[in-house]
Amino acid sequence: MKKTLTTLAGIAALSSLTSFGAHAQSNDMTADDSGFYVGGNYGYLRVEGEDDFDDDKDVWQGLLGYKFNEYVALEGSFIDFGDYGTDLAGGNTDGYTAAIKGILPLTDRFSLYAKAGQLWSETEYNLGGISNESDDESLFVGAGLSYAITANFLVNAEYTVYDAELDAEEAVDDIDDTNFETDLKQASIGVEYRF
Repeated sequence: MKKTLTTLAGIAALSSLTSFGAHAQSNDMTADDSGFYVGGNYGYLRVEGEDDFDDDKDVWQGLLGYKFNEYVALEGSFIDFGDYGTDLAGGNTDGYTAAIKGILPLTDRFSLYAKAGQLWSETEYNLGGISNESDDESLFVGAGLSYAITANFLVNAEYTVYDAELDAEEAVDDIDDTNFETDLKQASIGVEYRF
């Protein structure tokens, strides 16, 4: 996973350097301040919780957003957190998100952003050989740095924390005192294309 992230970061850096040379004489980085965009993120997921749910996994995410202006966007996504845990106690979580995104342009090419929103997730549990499903709603916050290779194509690096409360008591009714909280922490790199 670390090699994959290093390779992807190297490709993004090389692309930005070659693109920078190609666009050095042309400062035409003007893109529409509003409009739709699509993107995707791939990265590292740290699952931290009680019991046996600590794990490190890959995560991927598809994005669809709309920029209202240079500073504010509304963003939705599908995210796959994958499998985590052990054979004794594990899970598989995926879901949908909706977030408000605040953007702070630093230069023509670099921008900081922060977002906050809601995750609607479904988790398939396996606790001691007993399987069940549970739906959950949780909040998340994230922040990142984006770099515009062109006016329409951006690369980004992002860190997001999902406060996912995985309630095993709801999933398995006959096990007492199994409530625990799990936080999903995502570090990823991605791309964004603005129409």
